Amino acid sequence: MVEEEHQNLSKWRLERGPYLGDISALCLLRIPNHSLPLLLAGLGSEILLYDLELAKILRSFSVFQGIRVHGIATSQDTLPSVVAVFGETRLKLFSFSYDAVSESPQLNLIQLLPKFPHWVLDVCFLTGCLAHSNVGSHFLAVGSSDNSVHVWDISNSCTVLKVQSSVRCLLYSMRLWGHNLQALRVASGTIFNEIIVWKVAPQLDKCSSSFREDNDRQSISLCNCCMFKDQLYGAVHVCKLIGHEGSIFRIAWSSCGSKLVSVSDDRSARVWAVPIEVEDFTRHDPTALVLFGHNARVWDCCIADHLIVTASEDCTCRLWGVDGEQLQVIKEHIGRGIWRCMYDPNSALLITAGFDSAIRVHQPHASVSRGLAAAPGPPDRAETFSICIPNVLDRIGLMDSKSEYVRCLHLASQDSLYVATNHGFLYHAKFIGARGAQWKQLVQVSNGAQIICMDLLSKDSIELDCGADNWVAIGDGKGNMTVIGVTDNGCTPTVRLNFTWSADMERRLLGTYWCKSLGCRYVFTADPRGTLKLWRLPDPPQSSLTGSMKSNSASHIADFISNFGMRIMCLDACVEEEILVCGDVRGNMVVFPLPKNLVLGTALVQEGKITPVNHFKGIHGISSVSSVSVTKLGHNQLEISSTGADGCICYLEYDRDMRTLQFMGLKQVKELSLIENVSVNNNSVGTLSGGYAAGFASVDFIVWNLVNESKVVKIPCGGWRRPHSYYLGDIPEKENCFAFVKDEMIHIHRHWTHDKDEKIYPQRLHLQFHGREIHSLCFISEDILPGDSYKHTLFSKLSWIATGCEDGTVRLTLYSPDIENWSMSKLLGEHVGGSAVRSISCVSKLHTFSPSTTDVPGGNGELNAAESEDNLTLLISVGAKRVVTSWLLKYQKQSDKNDLLIDHQYNSKGVDDQFLSSLPSSMTFQWLSTDMPARYSITQKYPENALKNVVSAAEQVSNTEVDGRPGSLLDERGMMNSIKDKHEDDWRYLAVTAFLVKCVGSRTSVCFVVVACSDATLVLRALVLPFRLWFDVALLVPLLSPVLSLQHIIFPISRPFKENTQFGNAYIAISGSTDGSIAFWDLTDSVEAFMQRISVCNVENFFDGQKRPQSGRGSQGGRWWRSLSSGLSKKRQHSDQVTSKAKDETKSICHADTVSGDSSITNGSEDSKMGCSQTTQTASPKSEIKTDNSVAEICEIQPLRLLQNIHQSGVNCLHVSEIKGGQNNNSCNVYSIVSGGDDQALHHLTVELSLKSTNSDNGVVTTEIRHWTSGPEYEDITFQSWSKNYGIRFLNYVKIPSAHSSSVKGVWTDGSWVFSTGLDQRVRCWRLHDSKLVEHAHLIVSVPEPEALSARACVRNHYQIAVAGRGMQIVDFSVS
Repeated sequence: MVEEEHQNLSKWRLERGPYLGDISALCLLRIPNHSLPLLLAGLGSEILLYDLELAKILRSFSVFQGIRVHGIATSQDTLPSVVAVFGETRLKLFSFSYDAVSESPQLNLIQLLPKFPHWVLDVCFLTGCLAHSNVGSHFLAVGSSDNSVHVWDISNSCTVLKVQSSVRCLLYSMRLWGHNLQALRVASGTIFNEIIVWKVAPQLDKCSSSFREDNDRQSISLCNCCMFKDQLYGAVHVCKLIGHEGSIFRIAWSSCGSKLVSVSDDRSARVWAVPIEVEDFTRHDPTALVLFGHNARVWDCCIADHLIVTASEDCTCRLWGVDGEQLQVIKEHIGRGIWRCMYDPNSALLITAGFDSAIRVHQPHASVSRGLAAAPGPPDRAETFSICIPNVLDRIGLMDSKSEYVRCLHLASQDSLYVATNHGFLYHAKFIGARGAQWKQLVQVSNGAQIICMDLLSKDSIELDCGADNWVAIGDGKGNMTVIGVTDNGCTPTVRLNFTWSADMERRLLGTYWCKSLGCRYVFTADPRGTLKLWRLPDPPQSSLTGSMKSNSASHIADFISNFGMRIMCLDACVEEEILVCGDVRGNMVVFPLPKNLVLGTALVQEGKITPVNHFKGIHGISSVSSVSVTKLGHNQLEISSTGADGCICYLEYDRDMRTLQFMGLKQVKELSLIENVSVNNNSVGTLSGGYAAGFASVDFIVWNLVNESKVVKIPCGGWRRPHSYYLGDIPEKENCFAFVKDEMIHIHRHWTHDKDEKIYPQRLHLQFHGREIHSLCFISEDILPGDSYKHTLFSKLSWIATGCEDGTVRLTLYSPDIENWSMSKLLGEHVGGSAVRSISCVSKLHTFSPSTTDVPGGNGELNAAESEDNLTLLISVGAKRVVTSWLLKYQKQSDKNDLLIDHQYNSKGVDDQFLSSLPSSMTFQWLSTDMPARYSITQKYPENALKNVVSAAEQVSNTEVDGRPGSLLDERGMMNSIKDKHEDDWRYLAVTAFLVKCVGSRTSVCFVVVACSDATLVLRALVLPFRLWFDVALLVPLLSPVLSLQHIIFPISRPFKENTQFGNAYIAISGSTDGSIAFWDLTDSVEAFMQRISVCNVENFFDGQKRPQSGRGSQGGRWWRSLSSGLSKKRQHSDQVTSKAKDETKSICHADTVSGDSSITNGSEDSKMGCSQTTQTASPKSEIKTDNSVAEICEIQPLRLLQNIHQSGVNCLHVSEIKGGQNNNSCNVYSIVSGGDDQALHHLTVELSLKSTNSDNGVVTTEIRHWTSGPEYEDITFQSWSKNYGIRFLNYVKIPSAHSSSVKGVWTDGSWVFSTGLDQRVRCWRLHDSKLVEHAHLIVSVPEPEALSARACVRNHYQIAVAGRGMQIVDFSVS
């Protein structure tokens, strides 16, 4: 049996999976019969091969074992091509072959060079033969960091020459140039910020004689001469280039070898003219052209005949002319910057790759490729021309107050423009190529009043035929409205219909709007005081003759009165759901009823006035709402999206039955300060697959691709205040038109092509990931995936991973191993102010709580199948600035077509790429809540001797009343009395763990969050769902050092109650601190007391769903707190009833529990309090109190056990797992606890939780708190609370003193295997066997500085391990 088990264990293997992180190398590989070269990219220890023509990945190749690829070079003179790949001190040579028919590339290892004594910095292929030899061969020059060059004979697989430079020092960079050994030149960037240029040359004299010659700085210096085939070779010093003030990161030679470019830590690039021969150097000094423009370190550079490219840490790639003029700036990356750039002069393509793992292909303007400044804005195929209104050409002299000028613009198509002027004229301009436009005057409003507003409704945007191609609504300064129906027959537009009526008083008509869902029969007008008028236009006449219809004017239907009194800026309606949504100039959103009988004309509203049914104050802060869109989700459910001048896209849900308007999500477009609209590609499926945001950033008009996070169009125009208009086609990259007014001229920028073969730039070859270090990650449990198709083996290997980053972003990434790539990475959102995300916890298992009067169905502490059908899945992230953010994950049901596709692919070996790429869209997300809660500092809150009087954990159960007095839901004004800490800005959350509890028979669920702060506090908080209310439940004390890691155990228990048996859970938190201690905390009494109070309180009365996350835009920044008392005052009538009811119910519960022997809740209830805070930004500024510090008295929990000195320093990571089988039974569970620390040690503790019999009739039985100063002994500890009687026993303790050679950063266990990682860049697998921890396997990962580890069992005998730090990598552990 032992031998068989050993054989089974020997089959387990660790295999490296794909790495997702910074791109470290780029190289182009040309192959025959291909218009564009292939691209080789170094990613970790792999090489990715891309086809630039098809813009897709062909294959990935594993090159090294745990060594990162630092550089790639290719030889184009041989067939098959030879590829040299180097990293650190290793170098490999591969032969590359490519079958164009089958698109099957092959990379075969031909030579592994011996390990070099120093790091390899650059390689260069050489051809020809050595001097005094007639044998031709192929060589490889290898530059090392000790400023030496090795020459490797590829044909004979041996080193034939080594030349050491006279300047012996370590190097930061080196670049080789030359096609043979005689022409080989070396540029070395030293640690002294200098560039040493030298070359390898044959020497006719002996080495000794050369040293007797002139030793002047400009003389030829030879050293370490090497003999090869009777020929002496040495290093010839050419020149020394001095000028940089920082480390030299990269050097690039020009194609002719006469110039080189260097980039440095000093944020500059320098272009040097290097003498070709030493004699040239003796006649003049090298000169440098300094290129300044980057505002951070410059990492890479390249040079072409007319172009210089630099890439920097500021995430910009800048293109320069050879004269030093900056030609273009490209910014398409995020995070720590762009590591690599490469320019191909043959195809005029620029490739950039950065820390964010993205590889982007750009096509600079043709003028840039020739070294000329690019024309601002449009690409090569774009047309740029200017036109002016007819009367401007006739004017003589300068413009004055009576001159005619443009007031409004509106593009109807790519070649049709409507223009309104201050003299009341409406013109139509038909573009004639790029030569100009054909003008026609359509109409002039009465008395020549200036036109104030205009809106256009095109025939393509509505389904019904309204008798005209375009409908134009204009409002003038006299308060008159004019509606014109224009028919375009292809030559000259014709006015078919013309309606004019008085819509408002003079100077009060500021806006007019069409609504696509209402068609051309209805138009809205807006005044400055928030009144929106709806007008019905008369039926068009049967005759097609043109005529004015002033006698048959529009009918006034209704007035929609906003409760904010602000001008309406945009609107949209859903006729089917009878809803009208408006946004105003101060960032507010108002929802009005829109009865169908009102629209159909069958009824009129009494007095013609309609008031709002709901509103949202400050949806975009105080910035104007620029667009609103309404979409039907389901029965009486609407999704509302809006854009505004805060650069954000906001999403809300409106329930028609409940008349509730809730904020559901927000997306910040950082490149835009104002978003005018969001369009969706008509050819795409779903709103996430083809979204484009159009807006402004400072003085530039920008169209931004929301999916690829890339810039489509950027046109300098002077800003959004000028009259402007844009028109986008189905593919905005190919079809876009923008018009704006400047200096009396209308400037047109148009790029419109129907060429299907035209490539869209920039292209994204590799998906974009985090741009900075990842601090935390977790797998999203596969148990929450709906449908049986996801349970199939094929899809069980697909993994969703949530990650939190230093830049405050949270991403959700899909890993699909059969595609050989990461499928998609979604940006869920960002913490307030970009505060770093330190810890993430995924919560999907829902536990039940039974109040004293209810029994749990199913007889256990978890939901049965019927109740768990709609389980919540939450993602909790915490980080700097004490930010807690929760995300609600949802999955959309797959269509029948996709399900059928899954069935067909069950038996297939491969997986359809398109189908797998569509899987991420089935998973949606929404922001749920963000909280910046009060802080509880032990040093602030307690006197020096007060910690000695900490009450027992079991005495913390309280019977709180909802009345604002002691023992009630705490008024948050009581949380604002602490003294301001001078270090408060440095406080941050370090760790989090969470679990879900649901009240039986109620729709209320509570997510309990245990969060650790850097000020050595540990707090139990509660998020009440679906009401998004945050409460402070308990403070875990004493805590003398900050907590770095948190885990929890939920143990099912039962308790007798009257004549029934109630089932529940014991909730235990485990913390690891910076002093090396591990503590156990019993949260059960606090959790159940809180659930008991929630079950009798109508918390929905305090719910205000109108919260948006603090984004720092639109005056949404800062910390705002809303006093709970103000919320109660607004709902005084309901609150009084709730208070009275809560008092009676809680008193009766207390009495009932006392009678039944539950005396534990009778003591100390008056001293226990619970703090509550709203989610984030409040809806009413009048009810807000701004504060930066707050403290509340809440119940205190004492540790059950404190294990001191488990680690010699901080406990960086913890993980807990239940051990299946073994000693587990109905009354006891066994858990495995693993911890890792800065002391490089790994500790394993086996704990048993079991039910015990109750022997006490009076009060609560607790044991004295003991502190272990060494390993825990076998001990049986019994403790009781709230009629529960259970015990904890420590069964086994194992310590591995030197599990890693550096700090342990991540651990995971399932009770059978333990996985760990550390700063030594190793992943180690340990086997738990016979109470021992034995290492089974280990490997080196490609992730530098790992900080987190998580794992999951995807199928039988197969684990997926995710390691994150500077990037993320998957490691497979399975039976081979």
